[in-house]
Amino acid sequence: MAPRCQSVQYGITQPLNYPGRPIVNTSPQHYTIPDLALPSGDLWVFGYGSVMWRPGFAHLERRAGRVHGYHRSLCVWSWFHRGTQENPGLVLGLDVGGSCHGIAYRIAAADKAAVADYLYRRELVTDGYQAILHQVYFADRSVTALAFRANRRHPQYAGKLAHDEAADTVRRAQGASGANPEYVASTVQQLQAMGIVDRALHQINALVRGE
Repeated sequence: MAPRCQSVQYGITQPLNYPGRPIVNTSPQHYTIPDLALPSGDLWVFGYGSVMWRPGFAHLERRAGRVHGYHRSLCVWSWFHRGTQENPGLVLGLDVGGSCHGIAYRIAAADKAAVADYLYRRELVTDGYQAILHQVYFADRSVTALAFRANRRHPQYAGKLAHDEAADTVRRAQGASGANPEYVASTVQQLQAMGIVDRALHQINALVRGE
């Protein structure tokens, strides 16, 4: 059974101008800024879920990349964006082990503070995620990028659920950013467009769709 959020107050912040679909970006009124020193120069951001298909920020470059030491997992209870306190959804997190294909974005140095702040407000609605700096590997080189991993010590950490349990949760959940099934389906579509098969996520998406 999904745990409930104890006490979180939300405010509204506007995303940077981006020519994609608008994002409902909500955050705690007093969110904690991570104790993370961003690299000098341009900032790279690694996306593995909704940031792949709805980044919400302007960027100079977009490249397929891979991180090692973490894998993509539907392992975070969503109390706000794709669910509620009473009816939590499930969203993706970077969980320990394996590797993960995703998309890395290069942000201009002049914009990185604003983009990082936007992402903190978007991703750190609670402490269900932890902001980290991690190596992202391209075919020709690697870069250090900002990413968000699942916080295994937080009540929102769902762990590895059976596919049918995950699908049942996703099927009935909706939050401020939209329906949970849309979130999963959009991520699967993006991965397919990149030629990537995430077997667990594809199977859960098929169960949600009744296939």
